[in-house]
Parts: sequence; C-alpha cells; structure tokens
Amino acid sequence: MHVTIPKPFLSMTSSCPNHAQGVFLPEQERCDRFIVLSLFLLSFLYLCLLRRFTSMEPDEGIILQGAQRILAGQVLYRDFFSFYTPGSYYALALLFKIFGSSLLVARTVLALTGAIFSLITYLLARRVCSRAIAVTVAALATLTTLPYRFLVLHNWDSTLWACLALYCAVRLLERPGRNWAFALGSFASLTVLFEQSKGLGLYLGLSLGFLVVVLLQGRVSLLSRAQVLTVIFGLAWPFVITFAYFTSQHATPSMVADWLWPLRHYSLANRVPYAYQNWSDDTRHLLFGTGSLLERLIKALAVSPCFWIPVLPLIALGLLGYWIVQTWRRRAPDQKSAYYVMVTATFAGLFLSVIVARADIIHFMYLQPLNCLLLAWLLDGRDLPGRLVRSMLPFLAAYVVIALVAFGLAPLVGAGSAADQMVTRRGILKTRGKDTVIDYVQARVPAGEIILVYPYLPLYYYLTGTFSPSRYDYFQPGMHTKEQAEEIITQLASRRVKVVLFETSFAEKIPRSWPETPLSAVAEDRVAEYVARNYRSCRGLASPADWRFLFMVRKDLVCP
Repeated sequence: MHVTIPKPFLSMTSSCPNHAQGVFLPEQERCDRFIVLSLFLLSFLYLCLLRRFTSMEPDEGIILQGAQRILAGQVLYRDFFSFYTPGSYYALALLFKIFGSSLLVARTVLALTGAIFSLITYLLARRVCSRAIAVTVAALATLTTLPYRFLVLHNWDSTLWACLALYCAVRLLERPGRNWAFALGSFASLTVLFEQSKGLGLYLGLSLGFLVVVLLQGRVSLLSRAQVLTVIFGLAWPFVITFAYFTSQHATPSMVADWLWPLRHYSLANRVPYAYQNWSDDTRHLLFGTGSLLERLIKALAVSPCFWIPVLPLIALGLLGYWIVQTWRRRAPDQKSAYYVMVTATFAGLFLSVIVARADIIHFMYLQPLNCLLLAWLLDGRDLPGRLVRSMLPFLAAYVVIALVAFGLAPLVGAGSAADQMVTRRGILKTRGKDTVIDYVQARVPAGEIILVYPYLPLYYYLTGTFSPSRYDYFQPGMHTKEQAEEIITQLASRRVKVVLFETSFAEKIPRSWPETPLSAVAEDRVAEYVARNYRSCRGLASPADWRFLFMVRKDLVCP
C-alpha cells in the first residue's frame, strides 16, 4: 500500500538534511542566510549612528591610550601597566597602524562587533526557535548590547571571542571535524588573551558542556585523537605567539605578574552586591522623582530590564540542570539536548566569571548576546517545561519586547540630542554638555607632551595626544597600591612634569562606583598631597558630565 507523506511533516523530521535530530540548521537555508546578511548590515549601520557621541566615560581611554603607547614604541607590561591580558591593546594598535589613530576608527570596529553579536544571536536562536523569534531577539541584541555602553573596551572584545567560541562548539557537536575543533580552541584562547577572567570561565563552561554530552550521550567520537589534538593546537598557538613576543621584549615576568595582579588587588574595591545598579542619588531622583506620572511610568519601563537581566543567568543555571536530566533520561533528540547543554553550560561558566569579578548590571550587560539567546528560548516556549509558563508567553513576550526597545532606544535618543561639538586631536566628537577641558589643554599643551591626568580619566590623554609620566594611565584608590602611588610621585618629580589635570570631584564617584573602597585609601592620597604642595591652580575646567578639573602647573612656572 502506497502512503503519501505530507511535505510539512517531512520538513519536521530528522531525516531532512536541514535538521539534525530536532535542531534546525539555518546555515543551509537561503532565506536564513539572507536574513543573517541583512541583520549584519542593518545592525552595523544602526550602531554607526553612535560612533561620534561621547560622555567622557573614564573606562574607555584605557585601551585607547594603551594602543597609542604601543604605536609610540612602548611594550605592554614592560613600559606601562595593565592587569588585562594583551589582546585588545595590540589588536587596536594594529588597526590604528593601518587606518590611523582616531576614535572614529575604534568606534567603527565596535559597530562591526555589535553586528557580529546580532548575527551569532540569530544563528544560535534559530536552531531551536521560530524565524520570527530569532529575528526579534537578534534585533533586540543590536538595540541593547553595545548601545548600553558604546565604548572601546576589552569587555566587548572578549565577549565577541566567547560568542564565536560557543558557536564553534555548537557546530562541532553537529558536524564533528577538524575545522570547527581548531576554530573552537583558537577562539577560546583568544578570549583568555583579551580578558583572563572571562576566558577561564569560558574554558570551564565549554569543558562542562562537552563532558556532559560525552558521558551521558556516549559520543566518544568527540574525543577522537585527531579532534582532541586539533583543539589543543587551536588552544596553544595564541599563547605560543604571545609568550614568544613578550619573551623577545624581555617582558614575560612582568606580563605574568600583571596577569595575576587582580587576584590580590581587584576585588577589594570592586566588590558590589549582586545586580548592583551603579546609580547615584541624582540619577535615582531623575529617574523616579521628576516628571509627570506618565513620564515616570515610561522611565520605569525603560529601566526595568536592569532589574531582571541579572536573573537570566540564574534561569540558565536551572535550564542546565533540566537539560542534563533530559539528556540522561533520553527524553529529547540527542542534538537538541547537546545544544541546550552546551549553551547553558557555557553561559554558566561566563556567569561565574562575572560573579568572581564584579556582579553589577554593567558586567551582566557584557553577556547580553547570551541573555538575548535565553530570551529567545523563553519567548518561543516550545522546549520549556510546564504549561503555566507557556500560557503566560504572549504577555511576557509583549512586555519584554516593549521594555527592551525602550531600554535600547534611550542611548540613541541621548546621542541624537547631543548638540555640543568637541574638536580633539583624535577626531571631532559630539557631547551633551560643554567640555572645557579639551580646548583648554590642546591650546596650551603640544601633542606628545607628558602631563598627569589624575586620578582616573585616561580618555583625556588619548583625545589630547598626551602621555602619562608614569606606567599608569589611571589610578583607582583602594585598588592600586601605595607602592604604585609612590611610583607616580617619583616620575612626577624626576621628569619635572609641567602640567597636571587634577579632578577635584573624583571622590564623589567613589561611593557610587566602588562602594567597598576602604576609607583609608580615600583619606590618604599621597599623589594628591604631592600635587597640592608642588603645583599651582591656573583654571577650573569641566567635562560634559560636569566633573570638575583643575589645570595646574609647577609652582616655579607661570600659568600659560
């Protein structure tokens, strides 16, 4: 008897070449490839709208000024200090060498990074979710990930490599082979070399994922000799090149010491409560204490994701346990179980790196591509346990999409309303509020001059084309040591530095940004004492955020 099987049924079976036991493979569909390309281009163009806006965030200048030091012939760790691994510094220095040193070049690469986040989010979500859901979360990733902190930071670089490593791990489960194995090892090690804590968390998560799949599904082919050796080779070559370079520069001991430095010094001042919001009293008043009732409701809706985004990694941990049980009991197709185990295990490892480093909302946002992937599973609902959860999905989806759109559009509105222009030695930028520092410094200090910007705004070094007299481009009380403060003082004295740009309002930031900073570190500021004794104030200046600075010169000099 001949039976005709309807085509829709055929399209859902694992025998179809585009399905691997319940996992859809979007790379094989022309429509999905077109969507991926469109998402990439549209995301890139959207993020380019933010390139010229700056609010003079202190953290952004760290990598920018480090790359500028490298272009000037200095060697990281030997000639200047960093407790980050070297990837972002040298990658950005290479880009500056090719395209010229400007903030616009660095921000363009940042927009490309955001476009890749959206691409990976779609490809991973589409495997187990509908096309509409995958497109939605990819768009939300574009709106909410990089715009939240559109800054040149090592955090975004390391997140990019971690996402690429996860994608390669998923592909390796689907199509075991040397190419994906080599790419997996390479991207995992690059993550370490761009941020050691995130990289080690990634190592842990990927190892857990593969261990569960091999033990519970019996997929020993994943541990074939050729494949394991290929992964090891991928893991090794970035470190071999790194150690060879720094050894040739006689900087390996200082490199290792700087990599280990955070273990003793970082957490003391940077420890914060889980999901800490970093809001000042003025910010809270602006958000919740001003405006009409409707305006307050809109603002509450726009900031509400800040309260539940830190919950998403906890849900991922629960789903990891659920899918381990499903894998053990063989209640789902092997490829689908392997996919969920690998993604949630990797998420768990990266989540651990946040907990160890600094568990505030900012660091949870650095994992936003994975947060959006988890949202895709929740909004699609087809693989969620429990009818109650699935019955609530329409309401949950409506709220999540509206809240994240409002949350994501806020930075664009802020950038669009920036009316002040700032002409710097690294390009023309836009700000919300007048910056009197850049113009004043550039009119009186030549490019390449040594000045001290103290304590923590290295972006002024980069934008004015100046350099620090010491190995430190910024100083954070309570994290940096007394010995490092003495190094700064020694260099100020021996190099007879003419100009100091001193931020008088810095102490106001400490309770909000670093609430665990020891009071003794704030009260005893040896560098500030030295500057007060040996420098005179010439002019009061302000940043766009109204941070107050003094332009100071040595007391034996006349104010310019």
